Amino acid sequence: MNKVYLNTGSNDGDRLSNLYRAKEFIEHRIGNLISISHIYETEPWGYASIKSFYNQCLYLESTLEPENILMGIIGIEREMGRIRSGESYTDRIIDIDILFYNNLIINTKELTIPHPRLHERRFVLVPLAEIAEDFIHPVFEKSIIRLLQECEDSHSVNLLN
Repeated sequence: MNKVYLNTGSNDGDRLSNLYRAKEFIEHRIGNLISISHIYETEPWGYASIKSFYNQCLYLESTLEPENILMGIIGIEREMGRIRSGESYTDRIIDIDILFYNNLIINTKELTIPHPRLHERRFVLVPLAEIAEDFIHPVFEKSIIRLLQECEDSHSVNLLN
């Protein structure tokens, strides 16, 4: 079984429902959910929007290869109504990112694992540290909790009640 960490986020529509639906799709199409973080309300990162995000990290085990996971994620996002524009950062119904796949380092045109900016983003590191604080980033060779301690991102990340 392959160990996969994902981040899910939504800031458009019913954010909570969007995360639950994404989680169900992921469990049915990608792999078995082993651990799930709490949901956090976070500020948009990389662009300005009045809509805050809900974010959550998932740890799952999957028999799928990374490319098949990516294809599955794109299919889930499309089915949930995400429309990808030419812009990198926009409001979205759902966003699903592969953070880690085992300890692999992949850098192709289609796929980069570990996620190239996860160490810069508190909205990823806070929920990820909740479920994988001791996981060692294969590029930086530091634990998730250490990356969180060193992260300079000042965006708010608040536990959803």
